[in-house]
Parts: sequence; C-alpha cells; structure tokens
Amino acid sequence: MLKVKDQPTLPGEKVQHKKMLNAAILVASLGYFVDIYDLLLFSIVRIASLRSLGFSGQELTSSGIFLLNVQMIGLLVGGIVWGVLADKKGRLYVLFGSIFMYSVANIANGFVHSIESYAFWRFIAGFGLAGELGAGITLVAELMPKEKRGYATTIIASVGVSGAVVGYFIAQYFDWRTCFFIGGGLGLSLLLLRIGVAESGMFDKTKEDSVSRGNFFALFERSRFLKYMRCIVIGFPLWFVVGILITFSPEFGKALNVQGEVNAGAAVACCYGGLVIGDILSGLLSQYLKSRIKVVYIYLFLSMGSIAIYFLSGSASLFNFYLICFVMGISVGYWVIFMTIATEQFGTNLRATVTTTVPNFVRGSVVPMTLLFQYLTGVLSGSLVGSGIVVALLSLGLAFWALHYMQDTFSKDLDYIEE
Repeated sequence: MLKVKDQPTLPGEKVQHKKMLNAAILVASLGYFVDIYDLLLFSIVRIASLRSLGFSGQELTSSGIFLLNVQMIGLLVGGIVWGVLADKKGRLYVLFGSIFMYSVANIANGFVHSIESYAFWRFIAGFGLAGELGAGITLVAELMPKEKRGYATTIIASVGVSGAVVGYFIAQYFDWRTCFFIGGGLGLSLLLLRIGVAESGMFDKTKEDSVSRGNFFALFERSRFLKYMRCIVIGFPLWFVVGILITFSPEFGKALNVQGEVNAGAAVACCYGGLVIGDILSGLLSQYLKSRIKVVYIYLFLSMGSIAIYFLSGSASLFNFYLICFVMGISVGYWVIFMTIATEQFGTNLRATVTTTVPNFVRGSVVPMTLLFQYLTGVLSGSLVGSGIVVALLSLGLAFWALHYMQDTFSKDLDYIEE
C-alpha cells in the first residue's frame, strides 16, 4: 500500500474542508433519496402500471419479475461502468452524470405504452441508478475524518432510504405515470446543487501519481477477489427481503392467508420505514462498538428471526403483516454498514469501482434469486412459502460465511492506493 496523505492543516483550510464535506453529504443524501424513490417506485406501482397496460392475473407476477430483472441487469452493467469512471474521471463526474441519466429515464418511463418500452426504460433507469450511491459514499468517506466516518454514511443512508416511504405516499395521490415524472423532476433539480461540491482530495492526488485507476480486472487478483466477493455476499439477505419478500408481498399475503389484500406499496413503505430506523441504529452502534463486523453479525441474526416470523405469519391480520414488514426492515437495516465496509476495504485507485459495483451486484443478485425462486416454486408444486424459505436460508448462509472471513475496518486510514 502506498500512502497519499493530503489533509487540511491550517484553520482556513479546515473551514473550507468542512464546507466541502457538508455540501457533499447534502448532495449524496438527497441523491440517494431520489435513487431509492426511483428504484423502489416500480415495486410500488408494479400492479397498477401493468394493469393499465392490459396485464392481469399471473401476468402481473411474471411480467413484474421480468421488468424487475431487466432493471437489476441495468444496475449490474451500470455499476461496473460508473465505478470505473468514478476512479478514472472522478467522483463528481459520476455523481451528477448518473443522477441526470436516471432522471431522464424515469421521465421517459412515464410515457410508455408497451412492455417492451417499459423494459427499455427500466434498463436505462437501472443503469443510471447504479452510479449515484457508490460515488456519493466514496466522496464523503474520503472527506470525512476516519473516526467519524460512520456518522456521515449513516446520515446518507437514513435520508436516502426514506425515499421509498415518500414514494409510497406520492403513489397514493398520483397516477403511476405522474409518480415517474415526479421522480425524474426531483433528480434533475438536484443538479442545481452541484455548485459548492468539490472533488475528493485523495482522488486528485492519485491523478498526480502514475498509478492505474479504475482497473476493474485488478479486482480479480486472488486475495482482492475473495475480499471483493465477501463484500457482495454479506448484502444478499437485505435484497432477498426487499426484492422478493416485499416486492411480491401481495402474492405472499395470499399464500399465507393474510386477512385482507396486501398492498405492495404499503409493504415497501413499512419495510423502508423500518430500514431508516435500522440504518440509524446500525451506524450509531458501529460507532459505539467501534466495529463494523460485530454490528453486521447482530443484524444477520435479527434478519433470520424476522424472516422466520414473516413465513410463520399465516392468517395474520393486515395490520400485523405490515408490522412484520416494518420489523423486517429494521432487521436488515445494515445497508449503511455494508456500504461503509465496502468503501473501507480498498485503496483510493479502486475504491469507487468497488463501492459502486458492490451494492449493484447485491441489487443484481435479485435476478438469480428470483429465477431460483420461480424454479423452486415449480418444483415445490407452486409453494411460494417453501421456495422462499429455501432462498432465505441460502442467502443468510452465504452472508454468515462471508462475514466470518472479513476484516473489520473501523477507523481504517483510507489514504493509500492499491499497488
């Protein structure tokens, strides 16, 4: 590891550094807010939008899975492209470029009249959504003092995930097309905040040195690859919950004989309301325990318990089912720690590539999860609950395995590059 130390020392520099940090946290938080709003909006308006396009019955589920997978594939591809660009061109280049792309895509999504155009714009939106969070977290982590890094990422995550809750309430008062227009408008308005946000000094320093930046294939060196894969795998349970249990909560509600019709938007809002609380608590707990790994262990055990309660909620009232979704959201609220761990694992010349690709590969894991879920449902004679339990056990088992071999990075100095 090569050091690239570059911290403000004079009083004037400290004041300027604080202003840069506050601006970066503001833009990253609001950017993630719109990111989550747009990302989860499809789950919220899935049934209403597909019905308006002429779909019904089983088509609502199968077409919904298709569109969700297309969006997630866009996230996978975009994660790699934006991650490499963030290390080559800069964090701000990607932060604002991705916001512009997903905003335009969501506005266009409001004009679709066929499943083909819906899928196309979901892919473009997914591609755009892939860049904002990783670039924002990387920028803030590199500006923040190492002992207090967790506080900044906690703010970003807690503000960001509340976008899903806002998305639900907006969907209650506006047509699904208007909801997409609102998301695109919110994103474009963020571009007005670009003034006052400065590039990371650590990144600027690497530009002065003759060092390879944003080389995605450098992550395939054996020790780096194993570390990289562990960063991805620990996030599987979170997106199993959001991508399967919550997105398809209406179908699970029927399978579990919930007393009332489950609304996917309400389930998303309840889950993400819990996620806001979970993220705040996990970030603060990490600072208190001075450990990332211990906190993730705690949350994985909580996730295991809440998922079990979900599958055992047969004949629950609608209120109790939504309450379980809320509790389940709290239990998987370690996204802020998951992102911070990924950011802290690698040097400045690969950091944005990792921080951008890792969450999008986790989001993209919904694709094989849903395919496996569909396959197992057929094998198990249409049992949604049985196939869901198998996928849950697999995602949790892999997460515990990966965490066991992971190095704790609390207060790790990030001023270095990968040789």
